[in-house]
Parts: sequence; structure tokens; C-alpha cells
Amino acid sequence: MLSFLTPKLPSVRILPVSRSLSSRASAILRPLDIPLSGEIAGAYDGSWKGSGDILESVCPSTGEIIARIRTASPSELHETLDKTRDAYKHLRALPAPRRGEILRQIRESIASKREALGALVSLEMGKIRTEGVGEVQEFVDICDSAVGLSRMMNGRVVNSERPGHSILEVPNPLGVVGVISAFNFPVAVYGWNFALSFAAGNATLWKPSPTTPLCAIAVTKLIARVLEANDVPGAAASLVVGGSDIGEAIVQASEVDLVSFTGSEKVGREVGRAVQSRFGKTILELGGNNAAVVMPDADLSLAVPAIGFGAIGTAGQRCTSTRRLYVHRSISDKVLRALSGLYSAISPGDPLESTTLLGPLHSKTAVNTYVTALTSLRASGAEILSGGDDLEPLPAPLATGNYVKPVIAIPRTHDPLKEPWNKELFVPILNVAIFDHLEDAINWNNAVPQGLSSSLWTRDIRNVGKWIGPSGSDAGIVNVNVGTSGAEIGAAFGGNKVHKCLSQSTGWGRESGGDAWKQYVRWSACTINFSDNAPLAQGVNFSI
Repeated sequence: MLSFLTPKLPSVRILPVSRSLSSRASAILRPLDIPLSGEIAGAYDGSWKGSGDILESVCPSTGEIIARIRTASPSELHETLDKTRDAYKHLRALPAPRRGEILRQIRESIASKREALGALVSLEMGKIRTEGVGEVQEFVDICDSAVGLSRMMNGRVVNSERPGHSILEVPNPLGVVGVISAFNFPVAVYGWNFALSFAAGNATLWKPSPTTPLCAIAVTKLIARVLEANDVPGAAASLVVGGSDIGEAIVQASEVDLVSFTGSEKVGREVGRAVQSRFGKTILELGGNNAAVVMPDADLSLAVPAIGFGAIGTAGQRCTSTRRLYVHRSISDKVLRALSGLYSAISPGDPLESTTLLGPLHSKTAVNTYVTALTSLRASGAEILSGGDDLEPLPAPLATGNYVKPVIAIPRTHDPLKEPWNKELFVPILNVAIFDHLEDAINWNNAVPQGLSSSLWTRDIRNVGKWIGPSGSDAGIVNVNVGTSGAEIGAAFGGNKVHKCLSQSTGWGRESGGDAWKQYVRWSACTINFSDNAPLAQGVNFSI
């Protein structure tokens, strides 16, 4: 059993169906057609349903219960799987450019609600307003890309060794793609997968994080209207909100050809093993633990703000957040003074306010993780350069939110195989080490089990060559004079780890960019004989 797939839903006392919402929550939900009272259906396969356990959506900045969602029951999930499979048969018969046109309309639908969806991301996930809107823009952007790809998802023509023969490599739709997304990007991760999958001719089954169901419901409503207007079965974009039982069933279901999972390393291993046991396909986006390296010739006016955003943005809860900083000894004092100054200028606040740069952590569990990590750093003798002190009480209704101060720390050890360096925590704590040679920084960067994103700050082309070359950073994203966080959809997003001594903790596969679409198809090798003879390959003679 995949006991770690998602937390078991707590047993929730059945409460009155009405709920009292703050005016700001009501103002965000209303334009997105999310009911302001009663229980909300959490499953969709052409019609809305939900007769499973009750799940509560809680605002991380205030602690307010925003909504109560009826999750999918096991029988509803199986019914949805069947309908999603049938929807795939409909989609695969549509010409790819026709699917692209439907995607264009979905793009317009999402874009028309960009600000409203962005506000919902801030309300339910906790990231600041500009990041919430930016996340929705990622969905819009990947739709733009997928619309173009719908006319360019080409195969290959290969020369045959036999006269009168031709070989084709043809991409065909794969089937059903299951998307299990995380709380930190409750809109964009699904968008990356859905757009490419739909363009390729697949139906998609989405299981969002149990703590961000409203974002998923709002997005699905927008997509469903477009599908209905184009006579496409709604199950082409199915949704099942639920806990670990739902996640386990999706991972183990033979009806699901590809599982795209975004989440923790521990759960990702469970998912990978389960899907592999039935020889399904996976895309795993797991650990990050990303490092930035600052060389003596770096432009600090660019580097310091980017490192600050990488470490503080989304309160350190991005998979690409900067968690490790390696600074050359000759400029370490200057860099750390500048970075500490940036930190001191940022205060936690209401993520819905345009001036706020740091919102809350997503959950009380994350706050406990932050406190435990900070206590451990202090106990080990780490120097705390910024943050770590008590947070001044915020005004109501933010006083009950999950707010913490971002921290810069210099641990006693710089050994990358020891804590805190080798362990990723989704909290705004930036650990710093000083190096003397670029080769040392590269070795430290590569020595941890995770390998998603990395960043080098330099103006020396020789450093660039070392960093991006075969002996440089082994992360999937290898940036130069760009922070670890904030990737564009045109770049292939994903990680890998090649260090022979380590257990790989980032997963494999790419979402967005490059050839990512090729993961969502099955390849057919077609040899066609248009001659009057039937010779065998390799000159084999089998004459009777």
C-alpha cells in the first residue's frame, strides 16, 4: 500500500452545511462560480459529484475555513476512470489541430479569469498575489505552446535498407494521464501536464493536493465549459479530490497509462515503484534542495535580489527555492551584508495585498518544521545572520496565520553529506557556506541527493563553461546569472542526479519545454513495403 501518498483525511465532524465566510473570501470565490455555502462537490467526469469524506480548505494566512468539499468515493473514482478512458477514445479521433483549437479556447477561458484565479491561489495556498497571478499565467503560456505543438508533433521518416520500403516513427495518443499535483503550485503543474497531454490526444485525470481543492475545482469548471461547447466529453479533464485512498487507486489503476506526480521524495519513491510494478509510465518531480553559487566577478546588483527571491519567494515552498548558497570567500562579507539588508526589509503580511513580498507557510505542519529546523541549527552551533527571532504579532485576521521570518544561517559544517545540507525542507531557511575554488562549489552542489535547479553568478566565460559542461552542475536546470527559481515554460522543467554514490531523490522526466510532449505519446514504428517483393532485413534468406 502507498501509505505515504497523501495524508489520510482526518475524520471530520459533520457540521451544518452553511458556513460563514469573510467578505474577502466571498469576493474571491464568487467570480469563479464556487458556492459560498454548503458542501462543494469534489469530483467531475462530465457531471459534478462527491459522496466521500468531507475535506476542509483552510486559508493559511488567517486560519479561516474557506470551504468544505465532498471528496470522491471509491465507486465514484472507478466510474470516473471508466468515463475518462471513454473520453480518451473520443479525443484520439480528433485531428491534432482541432485539439489545438479547443486548447486555444481553454487558454482564453483561463486568461479571462487570471486575476481571480491568482487571488484564489493566494487565498488557498498562501503565495503572494503577484506569484499567484504569475502561476495562472504559466497555464496560459503552456496552452499557447501546446496550440502550436498541435500542428508540429511530428514523427520521423527513416531510410530503409530494403528497396521499396520506408520506415516511419509515428507518435500516437497514449491514453489516460493521471496528474497528482502538490499544494505549492495548485494551478500551474496541472496546466503543464494537461496542455501537452490534451494536444497529444489524451484524457487527463487530476488529483490535486487535499489542501488546495478549490483551485482545482475552479480550473476544472473553466475547462469543462469549453469542452461542453465543443461537444467533447467532460471526462477528458476529470477531477477527483480526495486523500491517500484516491491517490493509491490512481497510481495502481491499469486504466492510467502515465502518472505525473509532483511532491516529496519519499512519496515519489512509493509512486514510482507502484507504477513500475505494472509497467506504467511516470513523470516524477520530487526533491530540489537547490544551490546558488556566487563568484568574485558576479554582478551583485543582479545576484542578491535573485537569491533573495529564490529563498523567500512562496515562503521557501517552491521546488526550485534556493536553499543552499555558496559564496566565494573574497566577497562573502559583502554578499552577506547585502543579503541580510534585503531580508531585514521584508516583513510577512497579507498575500492578497500588492505590497506584500512574503506570505504565510501553507500549514501548521510547515510552521512546526520551520521551528524544528531552526532549533536544530542553533543547537549545532550555526550562526544565524538574519531572522530566527520572534515574529511581531500581525493584526487580525492575520494573527492566526502561519507566518514566520525568513532565515539566513551559516552552519558549523559545510559537509554536503550531512544535515542541514543534504535534506530539503519546504521553509524559508537559507544555509550559507564559503568556498575558495569553483570546483569546490560544484562538488558541493552535486553532492546532495537532489538535483532540480542550480545557479551560478559570474561574468567569466571560463566559469560558465565549467558550470554548464559535463563536469559542472548535474541538476536538470543549470542557470547562469539567473536564480534557481522562476522557470519559463519554454525551458524543459525537471531534475536528475548522476552522482554514483547517492540515492537519486529528484525523479526523472520533464514538464514543459523542449521535447516534453514526447512523454505523452506512444511511439509506433511502421515499416511500409510498397514494392512487389518482400525481402527480409539484414539479408536473411528464408526461401522455401
